[in-house]
Amino acid sequence: MIVADAKVSLVLTGTGDVLEPENGVMGIGSGGNYALASARALLHGPLDAEAIVRRSLDIAADICVFTNRSITIETLKSA
Repeated sequence: MIVADAKVSLVLTGTGDVLEPENGVMGIGSGGNYALASARALLHGPLDAEAIVRRSLDIAADICVFTNRSITIETLKSA
């Protein structure tokens, strides 16, 4: 569970541990690591869509042992 007020954000685990997030952002649930990676990527200033994806996947690789850094990004250009 995530609890927050205007000054502090914390994660309460199922075992009762209280965790303070790194970089002030959190993600929980089945897609929590992906949400966390994207949120951390957005902390690094204004980025275009491809840069957000690239940074998010790099961060996800730091978070999850099943994610690697061998990625292919395909960009669609509008006509």
